[in-house]
Amino acid sequence: MPYHLTLKTPAPTTLRRGLYAVPIAAVGLSALLLTACAGPGSSAGTAGDAPPSASPEPNAKEAGAPAPRLVYTHDAGISVVDATSLEPVGSAEMSGFNRLNPAGDGRHVFVSTGDSFRLFDAGAWTEPHGDHSHHYVADPKLTELAFEADKAGHVVLHAGKTVLFNDGSGKVESFETSALAAAVEDGKLPPTDVYTTPEAHHGVAVELEDGKLLVTLGNEEGRSGIAVLTVGKGQDRTEVVRNEECPGVHGEAVAAGEAVVVGCENGMLIYKDGAITKVASPDAYGRMGNQAGSEKSPVILGDYKVDKAAELERPTRISLVNTETASLQLVDIGTSYSFRSLGRGPAGEALVLGTDGGLRVIDPLSGAVTSSIPVVAAWEESTTWQDPRPTLFVQGSTAFVTEPASQSLHAVDLKSGKVTKSAKLHHVPNELTGVTG
Repeated sequence: MPYHLTLKTPAPTTLRRGLYAVPIAAVGLSALLLTACAGPGSSAGTAGDAPPSASPEPNAKEAGAPAPRLVYTHDAGISVVDATSLEPVGSAEMSGFNRLNPAGDGRHVFVSTGDSFRLFDAGAWTEPHGDHSHHYVADPKLTELAFEADKAGHVVLHAGKTVLFNDGSGKVESFETSALAAAVEDGKLPPTDVYTTPEAHHGVAVELEDGKLLVTLGNEEGRSGIAVLTVGKGQDRTEVVRNEECPGVHGEAVAAGEAVVVGCENGMLIYKDGAITKVASPDAYGRMGNQAGSEKSPVILGDYKVDKAAELERPTRISLVNTETASLQLVDIGTSYSFRSLGRGPAGEALVLGTDGGLRVIDPLSGAVTSSIPVVAAWEESTTWQDPRPTLFVQGSTAFVTEPASQSLHAVDLKSGKVTKSAKLHHVPNELTGVTG
């Protein structure tokens, strides 16, 4: 499934609470009530336990616990709901088709707008304070902070780094994820390390735990594989290993043991322990272009398509690639699915949302479907990939599923295997992601 982005006109920074629009510029600053922290046997506000500094955020309030939120796109912009109650929190107007990627700090989301990676503040965060933390909530807002891009593409979070890939230029920008909050508080973006691939292409990059950089290989005519580069700064990096046996390389995921994979039109490449291994598809064309990984499992969940000429193939088989044994297992789940149907549970279980409305839970090692949870009504994938469709997003032990046909959002408890809450949304949902707060 393509991942290219549609260029859009700049979005007005208008914030909404519920259904009522309020310009951000009109929101006045309000003083945050300072809460002194007192432990057993001590008084509040002592030198040993000073109160946290006031937040500069408009209308910020202290919360008793982290406040996870969900962020979804629609034809009028971006909206936010509370991940526990599913109640609306606010929204921002933004034209065009927008794509969402978590920034990695538990608070912000990158909105890929074609010519930039623009920062959206979901309005929930945690600040460390001595031996404990304080939690805050505020109105969500579309900030003016953005990394300029030429066809903004994939955003990858791994090993404490956030990596942005520019499809139109091949520019790879990476920064310490932990540096984002402090930089944004100062009204700026964190410093980045920039590497540019030899040729521009629709690609992806992953910075590894040891500082090496994995990048895709390709150009405007096609994509062929991956290369791994030495630790370094910018263009000082040199190539360590490459593999060009991966036509149409697309997507990425990471499995337990830092096994990084990318999909091919005839299999999958695995980079692990300094070497690249090819897992071939049993079919001449067997595309695994979308993947979902888990730190709890050595197995990568992927899609599997065999009809290169199809306008839209509706596959019923999924792929399970074991990165420890470099082996592939294909599983027919008895229903078709889309590129937004794949996810992983808290224990590494594979999750697939089928067009029959069921969320299948699959043992990634055996391939056995252990359960199928009814969530939404049966649906059919549109031939236009940008169109809304039921979308799966997993946060902790909860799977969230959108249902565009009913303009709804459902929360599924993966421990009990039941839908625990559903809510009607103000807009027809398209993309979905979240922040932990």
